[in-house]
Amino acid sequence: MPTSKRETVEKTTGKKASPAVMSQAQASQRIEELTDLVHHHDFQYYVLDDPQLSDAAYDLLYRELVELETRYPELRRPDSPTKRVGGIALEKFNKIKHRAPMLSLANALSEEEFKAFDERVHRFLDLPDNQTLEYYAELKFDGLSVNLTYEKGELAYAATRGDGETGEEVTHNIRTIRSVPLRLKTKTPPKLIEIRGEVVLPIAAFEKLNEEQAKRGQKLFANPRNAAAGSIRQLDPNIAAARPLTAFWYGVGQVEMDGKARPPFTAMSEYQEQLSQWGFRIGPHRQICKGVNDVLKFYRKIESERDKLPFEIDGVVIKLNRLIDIDRAGYVSRSPRGMIAFKYPPRQETTTVEDILVQVGRTGALTPVAMVSPVKLGGATVRRATLHNQDEIDRKDIRIGDQVFIQRAGDVIPEVVRVITEARTGKEKKFKLPDHCPVCNSRVERNPGEAVVRCTNHNCIAQVKERIRHFVMKDAMNVEGMGERIVEELIDNQMIKSYADIFRLKKDHFLKLEGFADKSSQKLIDAIDAARKPELYRLIFGLGIRHVGERTAKTLANHFGDIDSFFGVSADQFEQIHEIGPEVARSLNEYFTDKDNLKELKELLKFVEPKAPKRGTGAGKLVGKTVVLTGTFPTLSRTDATKLVEEHGGKVSSSVSKKTDFVVAGEEAGSKLEKAQALGVRVIDEDALLKMLA
Repeated sequence: MPTSKRETVEKTTGKKASPAVMSQAQASQRIEELTDLVHHHDFQYYVLDDPQLSDAAYDLLYRELVELETRYPELRRPDSPTKRVGGIALEKFNKIKHRAPMLSLANALSEEEFKAFDERVHRFLDLPDNQTLEYYAELKFDGLSVNLTYEKGELAYAATRGDGETGEEVTHNIRTIRSVPLRLKTKTPPKLIEIRGEVVLPIAAFEKLNEEQAKRGQKLFANPRNAAAGSIRQLDPNIAAARPLTAFWYGVGQVEMDGKARPPFTAMSEYQEQLSQWGFRIGPHRQICKGVNDVLKFYRKIESERDKLPFEIDGVVIKLNRLIDIDRAGYVSRSPRGMIAFKYPPRQETTTVEDILVQVGRTGALTPVAMVSPVKLGGATVRRATLHNQDEIDRKDIRIGDQVFIQRAGDVIPEVVRVITEARTGKEKKFKLPDHCPVCNSRVERNPGEAVVRCTNHNCIAQVKERIRHFVMKDAMNVEGMGERIVEELIDNQMIKSYADIFRLKKDHFLKLEGFADKSSQKLIDAIDAARKPELYRLIFGLGIRHVGERTAKTLANHFGDIDSFFGVSADQFEQIHEIGPEVARSLNEYFTDKDNLKELKELLKFVEPKAPKRGTGAGKLVGKTVVLTGTFPTLSRTDATKLVEEHGGKVSSSVSKKTDFVVAGEEAGSKLEKAQALGVRVIDEDALLKMLA
């Protein structure tokens, strides 16, 4: 590796033998030298923003490497920088299962919400309120989340976040990003490591890209994040290679070291320094914060500088700095309790409410939507905004024709903030939700204590469409390829009207739809057949029961084990299940006692056979048991240990109480271990847990 700019220039411009007269040994040595030189200057230019060569000098290096590799292709290194540029387009994306799930983050939308997060973390860690926690603060980039997997220091493959468990392989496009190292800069890399980060398109590059799209008469991108995601999800790598994408890296998934060696970091701050040493680009603004006040200072400082940044952010991410504390704090649903996305107030614009339409959802809820004059907001063109419900319309006194402020709630969903009443002319019209469904003309009703008005017709075509869209989605029954448009066409053409009808479809049905040929029709039939034996929780979630999300569906599946056990269960019995509250219990009872729902479900069960939750060889050994995990285990990650307990019927709790059956303690177990000992709760180690379940 060069030690100075002068040495580099000499190696670049000095007299060299022509590839045609080089021996293979000489060519091999020169290819090694050139590969390292080009990687070094890519790092200086794309990661450090500190080029040591002119473009012309760099081009000489690169061209010489290409010439040598062309003459001696067998000497080309797996991490050669010439592999970054373009390549053959793929026919489709492969699916990649992440070794450790890519979790999402909960949001804090105000300083009060962040303070409440800090209070919760103190409780999760069993710490006194006045004890100062050490947080790690960094930027929340607005791009495409990606997972890189390195094996023995070499980039093996890259995948999008997907559903958190499985993503799409995009290695061919990630290789074109010159700030992504193809080989870690170390002689002692981990055996395997998953590195998480965000692919972004700088704002200036985004604006230039849209100018070029407009000149070619092509569709404009809504915002830099949309452009980055669109670039990475191209089958042709030449498209990604032509765009100046970059990436910032900050997260870690599974780590496997040779032998018994531990990863060379124990804190998020150490990990990011390690990333930098390995050759990755890390965020330009990051800080260890001692307690809430330090975090708030960092948050306000970045907010004041947000508009000067060359890339889009929508907040900062706050994490417990010590990895063991993140693990001890535990996880809820798909989010770690020790991290949070601290969002900035959404940006606002003014526009005019041109009309108010009513949408009907899968549970019959009537939702008013404002159709507004198109306006740019946060990089996207907004044409509609949610009004939530009639109470919200009345409270804000929103009328058709009003000039209003709108914002993107959490920088995502546009909503009307307030009316500019001083701009009224007297021509504005008040709005009231109809007393009959705008789709099927059935009576609507509003239950006591609810703000939502609902259509009472279970067979309302709008409800049917939304229910079936939800049923076939990836996180539910996962009927791949059956998107919103196809569902709508099938229903409009009276080919389906219930869940069971999906499994009655034949190839001929799809051939009657516009755009379908023999191959695409068969592909959908195959996808439907693949969904006939879903995991039980997917079926429960797919039914679209009010208040039942994916995590609750998993809890119910683990508790009951089969769908037949749901019938005849009272609301009180549902409420006895761990993590099921009174509102969810009431909703479950209403669903499984409703004659229309039962008729539809029993018809569906003629075609699908839900699989019981996996419980391993020791099935049910922890049924009814509450387990607390604390500390670091020798072989199991916290995620793996939690999964193991749940697969055997147990429930993992974040806090120790007299109701805890036993605690599994590892190294640096801390206050939870002390509390267990004080309460006389049984304590075991990882080895004892594995033997118990063997």
